[in-house]
Amino acid sequence: MSITYTATLTVREQTVLFVSSLLHAERQRRGTRTGTRALGCFAQAVLVLRWFLDGTRLAQLAADNAIGKSTAYDYLHEGINALAAQAPKLESALLAAKIAGHPHVNIDGTLIETDRCTTPGPTPGVDLWWSGKHDNHGGNIQVLTAPDGWPLWTSEVRPGREHDTTALREHSEILPLFTAWTEDQLRVLGDLGYEGEADTITVAFKKPKGGELSDTQKTSQQGSQRHPRHRRTRQLPAEGDLQGPAQRQPLPMDYRPDRRGSPRASAHRPRPHHMIMRRGQLLARKGSLSCQLRCC
Repeated sequence: MSITYTATLTVREQTVLFVSSLLHAERQRRGTRTGTRALGCFAQAVLVLRWFLDGTRLAQLAADNAIGKSTAYDYLHEGINALAAQAPKLESALLAAKIAGHPHVNIDGTLIETDRCTTPGPTPGVDLWWSGKHDNHGGNIQVLTAPDGWPLWTSEVRPGREHDTTALREHSEILPLFTAWTEDQLRVLGDLGYEGEADTITVAFKKPKGGELSDTQKTSQQGSQRHPRHRRTRQLPAEGDLQGPAQRQPLPMDYRPDRRGSPRASAHRPRPHHMIMRRGQLLARKGSLSCQLRCC
């Protein structure tokens, strides 16, 4: 016995259409004939996004779409591969960051947890993908971000047991590109997990036990702060503000000060990834594209 219920996928329709367009292009590349697939591009995109957002079990996805479990696996991996093919290269991400005027970029490692993995590792009795720090199986991903934390690039996955420095060195293209980046008087900031590559990556200094940091270390430490505190300052009203509300003209939203007294950041400020690929162009013809993807 089964119960049917209504569910909502908390994602914008533009996102589903974007994934649908990638799947549609992949089917055209493979030469898939119209009407030979159990699901259209739009339904397959919803299947992929449900797995990404909610971690829905493949058996449930297969039952909801009236397809076999093996077919659901094929559709899922096809969607993952289509999305992964859109990722920019590290060289392109650093070039876009330089064009955007960023004085530095940040590098950090994160563990993407997995359900289970039983691959023997170098330590007897410990799986290769087991992370003792997180007490779970997973893969180590190196993430490059802009100064405000916006992700620019992600690396290929490495076993979760590897330290950040070890995982970084295993990607042969990272350190040479970081060296070229720092030669232009730009910096790469990282946490203490990258002490082994302190010549290329700027890391914090540890305060010695029973001692103090030198003046040079303190200066470098302060210069590496990404989010300095803003002091609150009281601003006196301008002459125009003393003439009454009828005499004043409202300021545009971009120039209105926020609570800290600083100008607001533009709601549509340029991001470096927009210089790598213009995804908006794929969604310009939303109406006709939606109709085409739903029917393919």
